Amino acid sequence: MKIDDMLSKKRTLSFEVFPPKKSTEEKDELLKTIKRLKELKPDFISVTYGAGGTNAGIAAEISGCIKDIGIEPLAHITGGPSSPEDIDKLTQQLKSLGVENILALRGDRPIDHVGDYCKYFPHATDLMEYIGDKFCMGAACYPEGHIECNTLKDDIVNLKKKQELGAKFLITQIFYDNSYYYRLVHEAGKMGVTVPIIPGIMPLISAKNIARIKSMCGSTIPLDFRNMIETYSDHPNVMREIGLNYAVYQIIDLIAKGAPGIHLYIMNKADTAIEICERLKNVFNELF
Repeated sequence: MKIDDMLSKKRTLSFEVFPPKKSTEEKDELLKTIKRLKELKPDFISVTYGAGGTNAGIAAEISGCIKDIGIEPLAHITGGPSSPEDIDKLTQQLKSLGVENILALRGDRPIDHVGDYCKYFPHATDLMEYIGDKFCMGAACYPEGHIECNTLKDDIVNLKKKQELGAKFLITQIFYDNSYYYRLVHEAGKMGVTVPIIPGIMPLISAKNIARIKSMCGSTIPLDFRNMIETYSDHPNVMREIGLNYAVYQIIDLIAKGAPGIHLYIMNKADTAIEICERLKNVFNELF
């Protein structure tokens, strides 16, 4: 089923996983995780892959497995490291597996990448234009603005172009201050972006992940949340509880203010998704 059709009927709950590099054992573990996630009745599960593109084929294979398990997959396609031939091969593979939905991205340049990272598709919009209407296509957006854009307005101009090129929905990069999401939705709407904007939430359950998150996407961590993290960073069980509770607070606030769904970046940790969904069981049962 196409994700835009889902969004026209209900709020969606979705998760994101990443594929193993090559290990059969890792693949088996991921499939066990996906089967556990199925019990939470997600509308779709997205599958990312490394920015260098080396495991794109494995990611496509995992997307096919998700379809076979009985969940709708959302396959990422990253243009940065890819040639037109790579994209053709990947889209043909996805089609053969029955995948209907993709998320078109440029992708971030890997630190150790040598050569021209974006030779053929320097922007996500270039990739979207190349792929055309073969799939129900989604795209990424950035509540605090893309790091390469000088202003939020410039970034929203790009969002409008993504919509014009066929994006049926948008999924945000992670954020911890909901006001940035509300600002994005408001300003994008003023500029004619009408497709659903699904907020992406990643529970911050370990203090050691703060530096990684800051370097990866520059997300602002609100002062009160950061104070709790710094106070209890040496108490992993307490830190996990703080992170889960904060994610629950974010989700309830987002739903109360009209978000079209929730996308959870769970880092292949089914337990994290299960705990959050258990705490929000009544919310999901009644409002999704």
